[in-house]
Amino acid sequence: MKLKKILITGNMGYVGPVLTSYLRSVYPEIRIYGADLSFFGQCLTGADVLPEARLDAQYIVDVRNLSDEFLEDMDAVIHLAAISNDPMGNAYEEVTAEINYQASVKIAKQAKDAGVKAFVFASSCSVYGYAEGVARDEGSELNPLTAYAKSKINTEKAVKDLADDSFVITSLRFPTACGMSDRLRLDLVLNDFVASAVASKKITILSDGTPWRPLIDVKDMSRAMDWGMQRASDCGGPFLAINAGRTEWNYQVKDLAAEVKKIMPEIEIEINADAQPDKRSYRVDFSLYEKLAPDYQPQVDLGQSIMELKNGLEKFHFSEKNFRDSEYIRLKVLSRLRDSGALSVKLEWTDRAVK
Repeated sequence: MKLKKILITGNMGYVGPVLTSYLRSVYPEIRIYGADLSFFGQCLTGADVLPEARLDAQYIVDVRNLSDEFLEDMDAVIHLAAISNDPMGNAYEEVTAEINYQASVKIAKQAKDAGVKAFVFASSCSVYGYAEGVARDEGSELNPLTAYAKSKINTEKAVKDLADDSFVITSLRFPTACGMSDRLRLDLVLNDFVASAVASKKITILSDGTPWRPLIDVKDMSRAMDWGMQRASDCGGPFLAINAGRTEWNYQVKDLAAEVKKIMPEIEIEINADAQPDKRSYRVDFSLYEKLAPDYQPQVDLGQSIMELKNGLEKFHFSEKNFRDSEYIRLKVLSRLRDSGALSVKLEWTDRAVK
């Protein structure tokens, strides 16, 4: 498909800057637009330029109230906008349903009505929940444990019937994200470990280290979303929910720490052997993605992700040992904005925010 105009919702978070840079490099002539409420716009980490400078236009807008005009003449929509992890989802459960589910369905309907050809939804492998035994594939039982995971699968179910040959929907069930970004998050397992290693020369594993996690670098997430935009309906059907990653990149948490230590051998690793079992443990089968998207397979392996994180953190002289209580954690950012009165309980900007 010849792409001329793309809208990315939620582009001012962790993934958006990497995705924007990727799309700009692959499609230099394309027009790219962003729509985001900018909760985390100030959370820059070593950026040489403002990531949004790579866009043709940035709109500061609440996706819960996205007007039809934003979708006019768009060829594709990449829908990233979401309350983006379990702690935030648990703290703002009602808002998570509004943004992650209700707004997502509304935007998909608007996109179809506007003649958009491709709708790419950033879903999550967390829809499988606690899953012992064999790796989960797209036909496995779903067991979403959190408000975040439930919002993702509810959206998938609600938009499925909108898809047809002229409106192709691709729901990418992503593994746990990792890797460097111009708006780095440290509330992700590998990012947390590398930040701990850089700042304090020590990794503390809060669980017993045995839970399984599939991982994907944000650069490879961008490749997958590119494939979703390009995918024709005869490649998986008009609607496709697919695990997007590599089967061999399922790791136990303790093994992630060990890989960091290989690159930074001077660090210590401390495991909480008395920790309660972590219910968020699952392995995922990505063989369907390998079959359908052979030219868009993940390329950034674990060692490269670790090195790029290490180098990126050192570039802006990261040394904050107590970063789990800092604005590198997205929930802490929202809490600060709420405490200051800038955000309402429904996570809407108040009058105080613009004075």
